Amino acid sequence: MKEQTISRKQALKEVVSMIRRTALLHYAYAKILMEEFGEAKGKELIRKAIESYGTEVGNKVKEETMAKGLNLFVENYQEDLPSLGWETERVVVDGEPRARVHSCPLADVWREVGAIEIGRLYCYVDQAKFKAYNPNLECVHEKNILEGDPCCELAVRSKKA
Repeated sequence: MKEQTISRKQALKEVVSMIRRTALLHYAYAKILMEEFGEAKGKELIRKAIESYGTEVGNKVKEETMAKGLNLFVENYQEDLPSLGWETERVVVDGEPRARVHSCPLADVWREVGAIEIGRLYCYVDQAKFKAYNPNLECVHEKNILEGDPCCELAVRSKKA
């Protein structure tokens, strides 16, 4: 089979399409869980599912980091998201390195369908990822687009004793 290449523009379109489908999948199962079990129990189950998902991701990154012979420091966390689809940058705020996300196709979908609160539950994947990667680290959403901020801003830091 002959290998085919596509433009960056087409690749971005394909990636964003899958991101949007992921957002719709999250919305669909979350809505059904809340309808079937009530809002409180449904949200609890959604959080458990997201934590399980994040734990799987974090454990995979942990395995890959350790296989390279690296310590489980935040600096060695190899990002698990595609480089296409999100507009991100690394910034330093008050001496602390952070990731800033200016555009999130997931959030766009949840705003479009009027499911901001359900979508926000998905964002807790970040806390679960880093907890699984290294339980001495914590990920904090300093800002979140779904909470009305102009961007999402994540800080990963050592837990305070």
